[in-house]
Order: sequence, then structure tokens, then C-alpha cells
Amino acid sequence: MNHALTAQDLFSEMKRMPSTERIKFFSLLTNHAFRDDDFTHEQVFGHLQREPLTALEAAEYLEVSLPTLRRHVQANKLRPCQTVGRNQMFSAEDLRTYKRARG
Repeated sequence: MNHALTAQDLFSEMKRMPSTERIKFFSLLTNHAFRDDDFTHEQVFGHLQREPLTALEAAEYLEVSLPTLRRHVQANKLRPCQTVGRNQMFSAEDLRTYKRARG
């Protein structure tokens, strides 16, 4: 019979493990577990380039407050790619270009 270890079982076993063994375990995990999962930026985040960001997401990306983002829009420094009702949506590519230009 094949009994798979659940995440909860593993966690319980880890708590009982001596600290030196836990350190070894995490070292092995860090160095070997996900080596084959070497994805490119495009593979991981490519779908987001086509998705518009909300004003709040745009402000977070630009590392500014929402009122500052609104001021940039009013000053025509930034333009929303679309408006849904009163909600402004921003192109990720436009935001990236703007952020790079600001340095």
C-alpha cells in the first residue's frame, strides 16, 4: 500500500526534528528542490503585460500614493488605457515606460 505524506504530516515531523537536521533539510530544499523550475520572466509574468492595472495597482507599481497618481493623470504625464465607469485602468507597458523615464 502506498501512503503519501500530507503537508500536515510533514509539518508535524519537521517540528519534532532536531534543529541541525531542519537546517540541513532547508539547505537541501533551497539548493535542489526547484532547480528544474527555472522559468523566464516572460513565462511567469507575460500574461500580466496584456492585463490592465487598476489605479491602485498602478500607484503601487510606481511606488506613489493614489493622489499622486491622480495628479500625474491630471497633468497628462500618464494616461489611462481605458475607463470603466469611473475606474481608470492603466497599461502595464505604459507604466513600465513611465517608471523607467522617471529613473
